[in-house]
Amino acid sequence: MTQDWRLKASVGLAFLLAGCSGAAIPRATPPRATAPPPTIVKPVQNNNLIGNSADAIGQMFGKPRLDVAEGAGRKLQFAGTACTLDIYFYAARAGAAPVATHVDARTPDGRDAEVNGCANTLRR
Repeated sequence: MTQDWRLKASVGLAFLLAGCSGAAIPRATPPRATAPPPTIVKPVQNNNLIGNSADAIGQMFGKPRLDVAEGAGRKLQFAGTACTLDIYFYAARAGAAPVATHVDARTPDGRDAEVNGCANTLRR
């Protein structure tokens, strides 16, 4: 009888363990890393310089007083007795040529100036 009990216990344990060997619980897979969408620079200003290349701006005003690389952008500065003009260039999308996307104009004492008026006084 002792062996009979052991046999029944072993068989019961085998059935119990067999019930645990079902399909594995699926594990969540981490999401695939995707590249961020390309940055698109959209001009918010409306003046005669927006959208021009640095070469086109150089033809309009000559040699800049400053030519500074700033991260992914570039700034050209033109100055005269009436005003100073800062023109910022960024590529609209990866691989595109940089164009003027923002322009600041100021008087010699630091007050804001009208961009198109300043540009007209600085033209060659």
